[in-house]
Amino acid sequence: MLKVLILCTGNSCRSVLGEALINHLGGDRFQAFSAGSHPTGKVNANALATLARHGISTEGFSSQSWDEFDDKDIDIAITVCDSAAGEVCPVYLNNVVRAHWGLPDPAHVTGSPEVIESAFEATYAALEKRIHQLLALPVETMSKPELTEALNKIGAETL
Repeated sequence: MLKVLILCTGNSCRSVLGEALINHLGGDRFQAFSAGSHPTGKVNANALATLARHGISTEGFSSQSWDEFDDKDIDIAITVCDSAAGEVCPVYLNNVVRAHWGLPDPAHVTGSPEVIESAFEATYAALEKRIHQLLALPVETMSKPELTEALNKIGAETL
């Protein structure tokens, strides 16, 4: 089973959605975790509501520091922060496959509840699409460079 760490700045929305989706869809091939370089300390309620709308458990999530994973045997680290928006993406974990799947932070969206829900749904859909592409890869037989290239290609696709 490959261990995947989804990293973001605040670990309250995108990384939590990614963790939940990988664990929900990944079967016995993947185990996901999420963390942040500057965790907010609280999972965003709209992220949890999005998971609930899709029938995914909302239990057990927390906004935590990536420092909690420096001694874990992580195989893949995926950053989901949107560096185009000026966010600083966390970078660490030297001997793991690293990839970037940048997405805008739905927590920064303002407006009506419908507008905010739509932003979270768009983030969920983007992550779900990318995770299905991850699951379609023969990750167990790929070299680290091959896997890194494939994962970054997934993250570079226009959604």
